[in-house]
Amino acid sequence: MESQEELIARVEEIAERDARYRKEAFFFIFEALAHTVKTLELSAGQRHVSGRQLLSGISEMALDQFGPMVKTVFEHWGVRKTKDFGEIVFLMVNSGLMGKTEEDSVEDFDGVYDFDEEFDWRKAIGQRFKDQA
Repeated sequence: MESQEELIARVEEIAERDARYRKEAFFFIFEALAHTVKTLELSAGQRHVSGRQLLSGISEMALDQFGPMVKTVFEHWGVRKTKDFGEIVFLMVNSGLMGKTEEDSVEDFDGVYDFDEEFDWRKAIGQRFKDQA
């Protein structure tokens, strides 16, 4: 098991090697994965999530953390479409920081949702009010 400092250094190295995405996007993926595992109530032995499940967790977390600024934050990180998250995940998979199954591929993340629609703040806040009613 790597120390926190080693993990940070490895993520920073990946982000420097592949300058498409800022390191913050990589760390956000780790947080979103933990959030998704918790939301799905997966056991310790079964922590694998699909690309679609992870993207759903990313959406939930992003709207909670960044609100109406979510698309701006993602764009700052170099993330403009769902496949970008897949690229980040597979950069970490190829560096040994994340695991995958034989069935998993970067294409699992391609075109899953449109950022303008998914991160429409008015729609998201309206849904929250509806859920609370």
